[in-house]
Formats: sequence, C-alpha cells, structure tokens
Amino acid sequence: MISGSVSQALQRRGIHYGWVVVAVTFLTMLVTAGAVGAPGVFIEPLEKEFGWRRDEISSALAIRFLLFGLMGPFAAAFMNRFGVRRVVVFALSLIAVALTLSLWMTQIWQLILLWGVVVGIGTGLMAMVLGATVAVRWFSERRGLVMGLLAASSASGQLVFLPLLARLTETVGWRSALGLVCGVLILTALVVLALMRERPSDIGMPVFGEREVSSPAVSSASLGQSLLVPLRVLGEAARVPVFWVLFGTFFVCGASTAGLIQTHFIPFCGDYGYTAVGAAGILAMMGIFDFFGTLGSGWLSDRFDNRWLLFWYYGLRGLSLIYLPFSDFTLLALTIFALFYGLDWIATVPPTVKLTAERFGDGKANIVFGWIFAGHQLGSATAAYGAGLSRTVYLSYLPAFFAAGLLCLIAALAFVVLRQTEGPRRVALAQSQ
Repeated sequence: MISGSVSQALQRRGIHYGWVVVAVTFLTMLVTAGAVGAPGVFIEPLEKEFGWRRDEISSALAIRFLLFGLMGPFAAAFMNRFGVRRVVVFALSLIAVALTLSLWMTQIWQLILLWGVVVGIGTGLMAMVLGATVAVRWFSERRGLVMGLLAASSASGQLVFLPLLARLTETVGWRSALGLVCGVLILTALVVLALMRERPSDIGMPVFGEREVSSPAVSSASLGQSLLVPLRVLGEAARVPVFWVLFGTFFVCGASTAGLIQTHFIPFCGDYGYTAVGAAGILAMMGIFDFFGTLGSGWLSDRFDNRWLLFWYYGLRGLSLIYLPFSDFTLLALTIFALFYGLDWIATVPPTVKLTAERFGDGKANIVFGWIFAGHQLGSATAAYGAGLSRTVYLSYLPAFFAAGLLCLIAALAFVVLRQTEGPRRVALAQSQ
C-alpha cells in the first residue's frame, strides 16, 4: 500500500518509481557493506577481551568473504524463484540475528559460525547480483549510471561507517557499536518491506526508457533446475582462457582491497601508533574518493580500451601498497595514500564487467561475472587470513602488504599480454560446441 501511494504521487510529478527502488537498493547495499566492513574495527577489542589470536579472528572473516563470493552466482536464482523483496528482507534479518547473537559469544567457534558462516551466507544472498537485478528489471536506459551508483554504494559502505563504529568502540565498547549495526539492518529491512517492488508491471508502470507496460514471462523451471544454470555456465566459461585471466586478476583485486585493507588497515596503523578512530577516518576518506573513482571509471570504460585501464588501475594500486609501509604514517602520508588508493578501490569493476560482456555476450555475462566475483572474494578470504597469520607469526603485516603489491603488478602485466581479438573467437567456439 505504501509503495502504491508513493508511486502514484511520484507519477503525478513525472518521476519514475524505479528511482525509489534504486534508492532503497542503494541504502540496502550501503548498510550491508557497512556490516561487512565493521569487523575490521573489532579485531583488537576481541583480542584484548577474549585472548584470541589474530589469525583465529581472521579465519572467521575469511570464511565470510568466501561464502559471500560463492553465493553470488546462485543469488539470482533465489531472487527469480522467491522474489527480490523476500530474499533481501530474509538476508538482512539473517545478518542482524547473527550479529545480535554474537553479542553474547565467548568461544572462537561461535565467532566463526556467526560472523563467518551465517553472515557470509546472508551477505552473499545479495552481493552484486542485487544491483544488477534491479538495473535490468527497472531500466532499459541509464543502466550504466544505475550500476555505477550501486557499485559505489557497496564499496563505499564498507568504509564510511567505520569512524563512527571506531569512536563507539573506543568510548562505550564493541558491543554497543555492533548493536547499532544490528538496529540499522532491521530498519533497512523495514524500508525494503515497505517500498521495494519486484517489477514495474507490478504497479502498472513501464520500464524506465520504454512506453508500454510489459509483463515478463514467468519461468516454469524449478529451483533445482535454476541452480544448475550457473554450474553449466561455469563449465563453458572455464574452457575459455580469458575467463581465467579475469578470474585471476579479480582474485588479486579482492586480496588487495577487502581482504587486506578493509580487514587489517586499522590494526596495521595501530602497530605504528595510529589510533583506531584516526585510521577509520582514513578509510572513510578512501570511501569518498572511491565513490568518485568508480563513477569516473565507468565513464572511462565506455571510451577507452578496458585492458589498458585495468593495467593502470592494478599497477598504481600495487605501487601504492608497496609505498605505504615506507611512509612515515603521518596524516599527510596517509592522506596521499587514501587519495591514490581510494580512487582505485573498486574502479576495476566497470572495465571488468565490460570485458566480460564483450567476451561472453550479454546473455551469460551476468552469471560469468558472478563466478569472476567469486574469485574476488576468494582473494579476499586468502588475504584476510594470510595477513592475520603474518601478523601472528612474524609480528608484522609487512609481508602481506608487499605480497599484495607484487600481485597487483603481476595482474597489471596480465592485461598487457591479453590480446584484443583472442577472446571473442574462443568464446564463439565454446558456444558453438
């Protein structure tokens, strides 16, 4: 009833309800990403309160990243079968319940179960698939703008909440900060329940950019049959070399962003005498730069060779990661790092998506990208645990930062040897077979 009243009021003013759906999705992905990034603030408080080792805490975060990625290719099947609103409300509620129960945890296995397994599944039910589904269902024009906004919200949300959470953790404890996250998740679920609709035809509207109301055909495939589709597409894509180039470089992307910086940047700065609140502020600054960097990358990817864009993105990211340990960790040095690294945080997404569509076709590109994104999260999981292990064994994060920087430089070189015409011929051959 609320969505119907809002759509009628907006329609009288010439505003398409799809923008409301985009706003709700933007909020959902922002809050979810904030919940994903929050544990980076809690690593040191958990160490002090429970005596857990950093590699033990990192193992829970690694499992979360892994499940977040592996659920992505199947999330679309759940949305098609049960509806976007139901899946999103269920996922937000699942994350909120898991984080609420963790307020009373006392054992490391409880952390792994709640923050690793349950939160990983909950966040994976939405992932990037939610933004792609909304863009395709509600817009035939402005899809690039919509995807750029939603991708930026997902990345920036991991960072912009951190200063507030760090301040709360420092003043009133990590449980109060985590309780705030749970409350925001529940409020977001209520907003989704009130305003999210499945398709424009549900409220008698055409897709944005079209004039006639269209009712899409409903698939008669069972959930089991729908879940087999991503596996069949993976089998086809795995026979094409360019898939492994994109999968491998996106593995490096995840390892050098979410797995390393998002998870361990705050405790890393703490090793050099920087406060958690100050380090969280630097991460928030990265989130602001990332928002503009992602939008700019989408604009550039429509106008320049995406291979060379990715060459520069990975190359500059690698150099910035190698530079950071040699900086003096003053505000100026960290601001310079935040500027260069933040603009590059998720700038790799638009050209990677475009290369995927060019090499595999529009019909399968979203599922293939789902598997490439799984590689991203596998890299995140590897770096999240590996950096924690490095800190435990060597009492230093430096090996992890140097390794991530070197991997970025190798990823940059991979796009130098990727030829412009190699992919389409091989993909066409795989499709004909």
